[in-house]
Formats: sequence, structure tokens, C-alpha cells
Amino acid sequence: MIYIIADNITSPLGATTGENLEAILQGRSALRRHEGLWGIPTAVCASLFSREQTARMTREGMTRFEALALSSAREAMSRCKIDVASERTLFVLSTTKGNIELLGTDGETRISPAEAAEHIARALGLTTQPLTVCNACISGVSAMITAERLLEAGNYDTAVVTGADVACRFTVSGFQALKAVSEDACRPFDLERLGLNLGEAAATVVLSRKAPEGAQALWALEAGAVNNDAHHITSPSPRAEGASAALRAVASEGIALINAHGTATMFNDQMESVAIAGCGFGDVPVNALKGYTGHTLGAAGILETVLTAAALERGFILPTKGYGERGVSGRIDVVSALRKTDGRRFVKMISGFGGGNAALSLVRTEAEDAPEGKKAPDFVRTHNVEITPERVLVDGREVACEGEGLSKLTALYKQHIASYPKYYKMDPLARLGFVASELLLQAEGKERKEEDTTRGVVLCNSSSSIMADRAYETTIGEGDNYYPSPSAFIYTLPNIVTGEIALRNGYRGETGFCIMPRKDEALIDRIVGATLLDRRLDSLVAGWIDCTDDTHYEANIYIIESNK
Repeated sequence: MIYIIADNITSPLGATTGENLEAILQGRSALRRHEGLWGIPTAVCASLFSREQTARMTREGMTRFEALALSSAREAMSRCKIDVASERTLFVLSTTKGNIELLGTDGETRISPAEAAEHIARALGLTTQPLTVCNACISGVSAMITAERLLEAGNYDTAVVTGADVACRFTVSGFQALKAVSEDACRPFDLERLGLNLGEAAATVVLSRKAPEGAQALWALEAGAVNNDAHHITSPSPRAEGASAALRAVASEGIALINAHGTATMFNDQMESVAIAGCGFGDVPVNALKGYTGHTLGAAGILETVLTAAALERGFILPTKGYGERGVSGRIDVVSALRKTDGRRFVKMISGFGGGNAALSLVRTEAEDAPEGKKAPDFVRTHNVEITPERVLVDGREVACEGEGLSKLTALYKQHIASYPKYYKMDPLARLGFVASELLLQAEGKERKEEDTTRGVVLCNSSSSIMADRAYETTIGEGDNYYPSPSAFIYTLPNIVTGEIALRNGYRGETGFCIMPRKDEALIDRIVGATLLDRRLDSLVAGWIDCTDDTHYEANIYIIESNK
């Protein structure tokens, strides 16, 4: 097992895990209604840091986002002993938009989450190349699962995993465009729920293969799973295939609680209720914590996991603030008032745009000696596609193609695919990944299934979704130029390309997107090998896909076959 040896939550409710838990035990919420926030024409209900709180976290040479993540990571690291200079210590950042506030400013050179992660890691004294997990709302749980696997596989001994996001005009307007937000405090699973509220926060767990000397009992990551719905890019499947598969993979008898995503949006809460009840856990207590902190995006999965563990350690199940009457069809036991428990095992569930669903099981256990670890399966690359402005290669053979710049992608689509009109709605990064994957699967030559639970999609890059970010920014100008586009906003999440590939091919295995400061084949191979520790997977579409402008793009993706 991989242990949590230290943690932190930094939110408007407090600067430590203890402060946040006490605030929630007192029934306090950080959600407030704001008028005229960032020039947005409608009211916004959100959990935001005060000027005083922001000032206390400010660090010279760091952005607001970086300072927030740094504060949380430092507080957690101060509670344990780790070798920060060791090549066996990894920093993992979980975020959806990171430094997006820098878009269009002189500081835009650090807008990539990978650059922010490197800046934070160096400030912490960590020397290894950091990894950013960017999987929309499931990022935090995905990051913990990724780090846990890398430790289990023996690649590292310790991982500092920090999730963070700040609210701004960019993110708030995007969720408004999707008609997913409520102007009043959210009400998870309630009959009268109207939507989510956004929140700012950072949360950190320090994971270790070895229990600290003298430790009696620790929380341990018992099992983690990620599954795609392969249903829709923004809407969860009403049949909850992905959430159910992830929940079944990690849940066991004796769980005290399921901490749900519970965004208070109509479709998310309904889907989660179907998954929980359908998997036979209708009698297990369920709670959601966004009525206290809002939806903290890349921090949510870590923050809510840490809060749940801290409450159970005190013998409590936290109530679902805002819940009054069940408004979902799945018959589940939503916790509406503080309950006592002696339970020592729980499951964290989460879902997000791009069809992603994740679940993580944690158990309070006696500390043991360092575990042996699990050997990642050997794997082989069976087919390869490379697309750059200069050439197109399929299994090493050049493919003739007309067109210059990104227009080459459309020429390839017309010449070799031409059967998926949704291609024309995609942003350049998604088009690049879609065309490359279609050429790859044609080279593989296998009959495509309606659904495939044994294949996943894991892609990496360094620039995130910068072209989509710039395109969306043009829709949120001042005055009459404020017309936030939902279709443009959704592609500002780089993991959407993995969702598009999964949706096209019925892939219901794991989908994930990682960002790193520079292309690192060895690190990509570690991620691939660690992903295959999920023995439900037989193969992956994996590799590198980056696109910064019309003349700078690269896809180098391949089929990975596990030799398990």
C-alpha cells in the first residue's frame, strides 16, 4: 500500500486541514454571492480568497496560482520528513487551468501548467521533472492514482501531489456559458438544485512507499480506477457506465462512506446516484462537500479526499450542505446531518468533462514496513503515427498529403477519414489527436467494437490547450464583445482530445492527459507502464500530441500492447 504521510488544505475556510475541518463541523461555508465580479454581467456565487488571505500567500516572483499551490505543498511537507533533493521524490500538480490569468499578458511565457509546476517544484527544492495531470474535474483523483501507481511500480519512493485552481473571468464565464452554475449556494443531490458554484483552493497529500518511523496508523490508498463513459464530451452517461465501472473496481465490503462529486448540476448528481445504487451501495452513506468550498476544480479530488479522511479519523461523516430532499432517481442515502461512525474505509468518486470518471478507495490501516511494490507490465509498441508540418509517417512510411500548416490535418481527414463531421467542431489539438488516432487505428487494422473496456488513451504534451485558450479569450471581451462560447470553452481542457478519441471508438477504459515541461520519453514510458498496472487494460493509444500555432505541432502516438 501507498501511505498518506502528510496533508494540507488551503481554502477560504482556513490554511490547514484542521482549520477547514473545524469550519465545516461548525456548519460554515465560504460560498458568497458577488455582483459585478471581474466585469461579468450576472451575479456569481463562489468561494474566493479575501484580499487579506491572498496577501498572506503572496510570494515574490510567483503568480497567485503558484503561490497558492506552494503554500499548500509547503505546509504539508512541513509535517513530514522527505528527501527533496532525491531523484526518488516526485512532484505532481493537479490543475485544470493553472496560470490562465496570464493569458494575454507579458507573463504568458509561464501560462503552461507544466511551466508553473516546474516553478513550484524548484521553489520546494524538488529536483526531478514534475508532472501535471490535467483531466478536467477528475484531475485531483487522477493525480493521486497516477502518483500511487508510479510509487507502486518502484519508479519513486515519495510523491508530493498538489491540486490547485483559482477562479477568474476565464473559468467562471466558461461554466456560465455551459449553463452549469447557480447564482445561489449549490444544493447537491437536492430536488431543487440549480447548478454548481466555483471555488478557489489548494490541497496536498504527501505519498510514501514507507511509513514514517513510529507511525501507528495511517491512511493508505487501497485501489484506484479511471473509466471513460464514451458517451458525450460534456454530459455524463445517464446509464453511468464509466462511474459504475470505476466504483466496482475499487469498492469493497465495509466502506463507511462514499464521498461523491456532488456538483449540484442536474445530470452529474443523477448519474452518480444511478452508479451508486446500481452497484449495490444504496445503503452506504453518501455525502458531497461542495456546499462548503464550491467546486475547486483541480483541487477538488484531493481536498475532498483529505477532508473526508480527517472527519472519519475524528469519528464523523460530514453532512451535505444544501441538501434537503432527494432529487435523483437512484435510491441513495444522502447524509444531511453530522453522523457518528467508527468506519475506517471510504471511497471518493468524481467525474468530469471529456467523459472521465474516477474512484479511489482509502483505508485507515496499521503502518507496516515498506511494501515490495508491483512490477509494471512489460509492453510493446505495435504501430506508430507521426504528424508534423514537414511530414506524415504511418509505421515509418511517408503518407503524401497536400496543404500547409494546420490545413494539412483537414486534408488528411478528407483523404483518409471523411466520415465524422464532428471533426469540424474540434479545436486544433483535438483535430490533431483525432486524425493521428484514426490513421493509427487504420494501420492496426482491427475491427472496431461498439464498446471496449480493455483499451485506454493516455496522451502528453507541454503546452496544454493554448490555441483553444486564445480562441475562447476572444469571446469574453468587454461590453458587447462578451459572448462566452460553450463550444470554444470546452476545448480549453486538453483532456478533451482523449475524450474525443474514446467517444469515436467506444473506449471505456482509462483516459488521461499529462503535461510536462519538455518531451521526456522515459517519463512517458513510466506513465504508460504505471497505467497498465490496472490489469483491466490490455492496450493503450498513447504518446505525445502538442500544438502551439499553425506551424508548430507534433503528434507522435502509438498502440501499446501489454504483455501482462
